Amino acid sequence: MAQASDRFYPRLFAVASLGLLGWVLFRIFRPFLGPIVWSILLAFLLHPSNARLRRRLRSRAGLAAGLLTVGATLCVTVPGAAVLAAFPGQVSELVARLSGEAKRLQVERPSDLLRLAPVATALDWLNANFSVTASDVQQWAREGAKGLLALMATRGKTVVMWTVAVLLNLVLTLFLLFFFLRDGEAMVARLDRALPLPEERKKRLAKQLASVTKAVVLGTLVTALVQGALVGIAFAVVGFPSPLVFGALAGALSLLPIGGTALVWLPGAVILAAQGRWPWAIGMALYGGVIVSVVTNNVLKPRLISGHAEIGTLPVFFGVLGGLAAFGLIGMLLGPVVIALAQALLSWAEEGKQATAS
Repeated sequence: MAQASDRFYPRLFAVASLGLLGWVLFRIFRPFLGPIVWSILLAFLLHPSNARLRRRLRSRAGLAAGLLTVGATLCVTVPGAAVLAAFPGQVSELVARLSGEAKRLQVERPSDLLRLAPVATALDWLNANFSVTASDVQQWAREGAKGLLALMATRGKTVVMWTVAVLLNLVLTLFLLFFFLRDGEAMVARLDRALPLPEERKKRLAKQLASVTKAVVLGTLVTALVQGALVGIAFAVVGFPSPLVFGALAGALSLLPIGGTALVWLPGAVILAAQGRWPWAIGMALYGGVIVSVVTNNVLKPRLISGHAEIGTLPVFFGVLGGLAAFGLIGMLLGPVVIALAQALLSWAEEGKQATAS
């Protein structure tokens, strides 16, 4: 009995110390969680290229990591700078087009919108079915505008700080990427030795997490870029202003589990129909529904995934939304990976119980 007591208290102290140490480390690294996870993710995706480049450079890991980091920096900054350079011009074009349309329709005040034929028809329908009058709509619009202006006034500094934080996080991510590319294999080997699992289960765990990560990254981010480009091209073909702006908006909205790019191309089809351009409206609806949504999600996305991730659609759904709420943008990738890890540990626990029972 005394021997059991002698073992219990040292183990309890060790567990409590590890828990406290883990909590303190989390608090220390929490501000840098996003750049750390992004750099680890990039290093993981660049690992095959890193291994090939290292072999060609005769195992000079530092030089290979430096070249890949510079390449990744150029891949991020050059397209980003091109988009940022074109974006203000596109926005200005959109504002000018809207101003010209307002003059053509003789809309000088927001209340003038209510006399336009489509708006007047919609108001008549609302009044007949829900007793909503034009004055009610005007009151809601005024209250919404006041709230929006107040939000913009209070959040102006926050937006500036957020922009600065994004740039700093990008610099930190690329800085950390070099070290994870150079020392990543040694870090993984050390973690592998520390995990108290059989070798076979370690391999299965690594394979499952790798497949889920590739599925989320390639199946979500790359597909979002393709869908945004397709919407931008469609808007340019039909003659809509600022296709780059709407393409970027569609790419961002495609990350949403509900709605997605339809929140951009569907209003575009409605506008074409309101303009009387029915062939273009029908073409936009078919193009958006079939090519942008169905083909990219059901044909392109599976082909981008090199292996099948052992995780269902529902866990991915909750992983994306929960991860986004808990960790921000990086949580969209981190959430499904954490859920996949939990599923793997649960399945191994079930296997252990079945083996014990048999």
